[in-house]
Amino acid sequence: MLATALSYGLSGVSGYAVQVEVYAANGLPALEIIGLPDASVKESRDRVGAAIANSGFAMPVARLTVNLAPADTKKEGPSFDLPIAVCILAATRQLPAENLGGVLLLGELSLDGSLKPVRGALPMVISASEDGVKEVILPEGNAAEVACIQGISVYPARNLSEVVSHLRGNRRIPVQTQRTYREIVSGAQPLMDLSQVHGQVAAKRALEVAAAGGHNMLMIGVPGSGKTMLARCLPGILPPMTFAEALETTRIYSIAGKLRPGDGLMVTRPFSAPHHSASVASLIGGGTNAMPGAVSLSHNGVLFLDELPEFSKQALEALRQPLEDGTVSVTRVHNQAQYQSSFMFVASMNPCPCGYYGSRTRKCRCTPREIRRYLDRVSGPLLDRIDIQIEVDAVPVKEINEAQPAESSAVVAERVRRCRELQQERYRNDSIHCNAQLDARLLRKYCPLGPEATALLHTAVERTGMSMRAYGRVLKVARTIADLRESETIGIEDIALAIQFRELDQKYWQ
Repeated sequence: MLATALSYGLSGVSGYAVQVEVYAANGLPALEIIGLPDASVKESRDRVGAAIANSGFAMPVARLTVNLAPADTKKEGPSFDLPIAVCILAATRQLPAENLGGVLLLGELSLDGSLKPVRGALPMVISASEDGVKEVILPEGNAAEVACIQGISVYPARNLSEVVSHLRGNRRIPVQTQRTYREIVSGAQPLMDLSQVHGQVAAKRALEVAAAGGHNMLMIGVPGSGKTMLARCLPGILPPMTFAEALETTRIYSIAGKLRPGDGLMVTRPFSAPHHSASVASLIGGGTNAMPGAVSLSHNGVLFLDELPEFSKQALEALRQPLEDGTVSVTRVHNQAQYQSSFMFVASMNPCPCGYYGSRTRKCRCTPREIRRYLDRVSGPLLDRIDIQIEVDAVPVKEINEAQPAESSAVVAERVRRCRELQQERYRNDSIHCNAQLDARLLRKYCPLGPEATALLHTAVERTGMSMRAYGRVLKVARTIADLRESETIGIEDIALAIQFRELDQKYWQ
């Protein structure tokens, strides 16, 4: 007898329909899986057989052929265990085959018949919903992940026995109550609050400007000056993610297997901080199956590279394309995929190998040659893509003890939110949403300068040897500074501050 069930596979950040077909024929007992299965799919033969037997059903003594259609697309992962097991039971008349129509089945089976969560449940359920599927049965550990998808009935199951009872109509699995995005986002809390950072007034101002315009940022300073703490405060002052952004980010984390069982939709902006020993593949994406890397895990959030010069030159240079395009294409022998990677890039570094070049408290012990070699690990093209450069010095103990309570992240976030809303309204017809995304044409349209501001900027370009890319980025930052003042006109003071945010090029690299 023949039985079929619906499942889904993964391709990049989307799912595609897979028809699971099982044919039971007379002959020597065997279970053959065809349709370009990978090793984890082939191993389902043993998992499924043990799960059926240990769940109280009879593993048929027959020749079983399992086909995963379309046959010309490679199938990966253990999520096909559940539909294969259900189809085997239906093909051997232990389950009515007609009850399988239109129900999406996902899940990895343990040998005892229990269901384990699978990677990529969210993008598969989203694609199924878009294709008109109305019901999905999946592991209980994936239920919270898809709790925000409307228009589809989700049945969280604990084991194979529950699924079979549900499909027979004997004991239905309670349908999950789906939640709205407003309900999910209400309990979000920032990773770290700005009120915990003492002093560093200039650095906090730069952080606010960066958040308001979506600008990339570099902090240079002595060890222990608070660079990492400032970076970790950034997600807390960025505007809350929209529902579409939350779906995009959670899809990537689900595909990468970074969601823990029971985790729901991601509502706080991601903060990814890879170690400086990270390879190009782990940073950009790669591996045998073209998995997303740190730049994609930072999508709609922050990518923070601490100790920037300690990263390999190949890894740093590979960042240039994602910084410009907002996407990264990963191509491997067995797979290829394109992942979104629109993120704010924040980096920190010491001014020299010992960390105390220019410090007011300790003497640097590095030679000029060592300092030059250290700084040259950061290339000019990468520096050109960083809008804001700020120097962070150690805060005196007296200032820490006597400092007044600092502004909280909530206060700064409100100013950032108003600034972002102004930009979204301005660019509503231009397919961008913040100042950092302005191109040359839009710069001319939205960043006109008066004679005094123009003269100041031209003088700065001639004095520092600023590139045209850096020139454009100064204009973008000045546009954001003016927006924080809620001014449509870019004044000379806005240009002056934006130029100050680019002066470390001159101090350290020239």
